[in-house]
Amino acid sequence: MGKEVRVRYAPSPTGHLHIGNARTALFNYLYAKHFNGKFIIRTEDTDEKRNVAGGEESQLKFLKWLGLEWDEGADIGGDYGPYRQTERLDLYNKYVNELLERNLAYKCYMSEEELEAEREEQREKGQVPKYSGAHRNLTEEQIAAFEAEGRKPSIRVRVPENKTYMFQDIVRGEITFESSDFGDWVIVKKNGIPTYNFAVAIDDHLMEITHVLRGEEHISNTPKQMMVYEAFGWEAPKYGHMTLILNEERKKLSKRDEHILQFIEQYRNLGYLPEAMFNFISLLGWSPVGEEEIFSQEKLIEIFDPERLSTSAAIFDQQKLKWMNNEYIKAADIETVIDLAMPHLIESGKLPEDMDADKRTWAENVISLYREQLRYGAEIVELTELFFNDEISYDDEAMEVLKGEQVPEVLQVFTDKLIHLDEFNKDTIKAQFKATQKETGHRGKKLFMPIRIATTGQMHGPELPFAIELLGKSVIIARLDKVLKQLGA
Repeated sequence: MGKEVRVRYAPSPTGHLHIGNARTALFNYLYAKHFNGKFIIRTEDTDEKRNVAGGEESQLKFLKWLGLEWDEGADIGGDYGPYRQTERLDLYNKYVNELLERNLAYKCYMSEEELEAEREEQREKGQVPKYSGAHRNLTEEQIAAFEAEGRKPSIRVRVPENKTYMFQDIVRGEITFESSDFGDWVIVKKNGIPTYNFAVAIDDHLMEITHVLRGEEHISNTPKQMMVYEAFGWEAPKYGHMTLILNEERKKLSKRDEHILQFIEQYRNLGYLPEAMFNFISLLGWSPVGEEEIFSQEKLIEIFDPERLSTSAAIFDQQKLKWMNNEYIKAADIETVIDLAMPHLIESGKLPEDMDADKRTWAENVISLYREQLRYGAEIVELTELFFNDEISYDDEAMEVLKGEQVPEVLQVFTDKLIHLDEFNKDTIKAQFKATQKETGHRGKKLFMPIRIATTGQMHGPELPFAIELLGKSVIIARLDKVLKQLGA
């Protein structure tokens, strides 16, 4: 690949890090690292009305949480700064003035009302609305008259006539546009701020960006940016436009879609692991060779191949994300799992914030019971319900098991064995299962299922002897006695 690869992720500080934006950042990061290039963060903050306080910090915070590190950016500097567009306005003005001097751009004094009236007339004629060029060739007298009225001009680029714009998209192959599809478009708004397509093209050139990976909604922006490159005689970067992310109903993932959590922060708060999120997002619109789906960041960098970016829309499969996060939880050390789950038990009121050593050890043991089942941290609250409820209820399916003719005998013998235990731990409890089996002659489901249901209220669950130990002798004996009374034993 000739010159050094330089790619950028350019967030607007208008809110939290969205799944779609995180994917754009992640694919650029993988591209840069795979080709030993540079990954740059550039903040596009010129739309001041939409910017929110702390928006930039939030974006960067959650990119770092995901495991992304960048080589240049507003927070760490670099040789191509400034890295915020609002700090680059003088740079843009230089190039705007050059286009005006070369008559490749001009001032347009049309008001928004006049522009809307023009668009409405075009719609009524069945035409696609675009700027007519009404102010393309104003005389000095006309300009003076508009200035005297106090009108503020925007600046428009002169779109070349009868020109085809073609580029080889990294994802989609050859894409073409005709210049006739575009009216002369605004490069500087009436407030003096450059528009997105103009500023981006200037920034990408000055920062020596070689490849631009972004969402497919930017395809129609590409010819406009190519026009800027052409006007200055610059070489455009290579563009790649990733497909949409769809929800499970095959509809575009929208920030208003309430069926899927939209922001990385929400997943962090729910107790997803950043490594799992990185892995999952990397497969939204890209596929590796083979069937394997669990990859470390280092492995993803090694195997990332832009040729395998998908031309089909990516489906955000929530169940797959939960499965993948569970795989990472099972592989994590127990301290990580405890740190992931404990805050949710505290927040739900199940545990106090200030625990003594015994209580904390007990809570850690409860969490460790569910390590194999836990799909995300917050799920621990529901999974461990049986440890925090004084009363448990038995559903119809459970009651059907408890009606088995052997159940009173099994529960009575098991209760008697536990009552006489001096050491109440999982090993001694496990021994009482064997003793009960020997005394009653019942084994397998006929033995274990009634005991599990009577002690936990659940048909399925974690390792039973350890669960019984953590529930405590008095709680277990009380639950067994209650069931035996209900059965008339």
